[in-house]
Amino acid sequence: MAYTTGQTWGALRKAWKAYRIAKVQNSSTDMRKYAERIRSLQAELGVTQAKFPELNLV
Repeated sequence: MAYTTGQTWGALRKAWKAYRIAKVQNSSTDMRKYAERIRSLQAELGVTQAKFPELNLV
């Protein structure tokens, strides 16, 4: 892991915020980008990965 656990949690928090903004703006491209980033960070942290059925990410 190139980053500390704290940095990864911070990046995850920011990715969720960006995802919510993209959802409000109805930007499916950005939603998918941030959803994939969220799942990647969660995997890196070893926590349960979020599911995004509306984006076919389960």
